[in-house]
Amino acid sequence: MEVTAESKFVRQSVRKVCLVANTIIGLKVEIAQDILKNLNKRAAKVLLLILKQGIGNAVNNFKLDKTKLLVKRIEVGKGPIYKRSRAVSRGQSHEILKRTSHITMVIEGEMAKKEKPLKKGADGTKS
Repeated sequence: MEVTAESKFVRQSVRKVCLVANTIIGLKVEIAQDILKNLNKRAAKVLLLILKQGIGNAVNNFKLDKTKLLVKRIEVGKGPIYKRSRAVSRGQSHEILKRTSHITMVIEGEMAKKEKPLKKGADGTKS
């Protein structure tokens, strides 16, 4: 079963987020969390929050087993660009582009199996 978690309007460029996102694709959730906690990039903090959100969705909403979850894919899309300007000499200005991104993380896991009740035999013992 696939579970999604997303964050929109993240104030970082798509290119910088993709560098971190590509390191955790296909890994188990516990390993991905450890990598993101120790990675020295700003995008790692955002991706860690989205990963925790996805784990919470999977465990609480869909009753999936946390130990069997893995990061299937991460889609990083372009968001709106905020345009600002900076004054330079002779009354001119240069444009500054503040880029944003939309991040969607898909986590895959197996349903927790329910135990079947044991059938009683003819003599009353469980078999």
